[in-house]
Amino acid sequence: MGDAIGATLGPAVGIAISPTPIAAVILILFGGRARSNGVAFMLAWIVGVAAVTTVVVLIPGLEADGGGPSAVTGWIKLVLGILLLVLGVRQWLTRPSPEEEPAVPGWMSRIDEMRPVAASGLGLLLSALNPKNLLLAVAAGASIGALPLSAAETVGAVATFTAVATLTVTVPVIGYLVAGRRLGPALERTKAWLITNDAAVMAVLLVVFGTSLLGDALQILT
Repeated sequence: MGDAIGATLGPAVGIAISPTPIAAVILILFGGRARSNGVAFMLAWIVGVAAVTTVVVLIPGLEADGGGPSAVTGWIKLVLGILLLVLGVRQWLTRPSPEEEPAVPGWMSRIDEMRPVAASGLGLLLSALNPKNLLLAVAAGASIGALPLSAAETVGAVATFTAVATLTVTVPVIGYLVAGRRLGPALERTKAWLITNDAAVMAVLLVVFGTSLLGDALQILT
């Protein structure tokens, strides 16, 4: 299982440091239904990441007959790498200049009005349906599915990947449940930095992981 953890650590970190969901959960924790909405968002975020990864792991043909990744895995990684590079370049080119005030997504201004069901929907949207996080979870699932693992090892690999990928959402929520409003100043500073630097951070991450996936794909296919 060590190989699976090593192969998926990069995508897990990429999802974990994605600025948008971290900023979203911080805004939720400043809202009027912080505890219920925070827990609902966190659980949906975990389920979304785990579900995408599991679905990809179950795709037949990822592992070659002699063990190791198959050509199917290579092509999946090639396509994912290209898509991540395209998204990364687009994100970089459309990032606000240092003099510009970064635009705050409209849904962020409505977070305080959310109820737990809506918070759950937002968690699923940002994990399972957000293109950047979706591509990274698919890459992780392909890497796990390509390895000769037992059922128990596969479950452990998916669980470990999900735990690392969701760490930056679970820690603030659990911290808030334990410490309450005392975390407020630290969360406020983090939120402000993330909103300001979201585009640049994501652009760099996408290019790095896209390049890594392309390298893996070429190694498998050649």
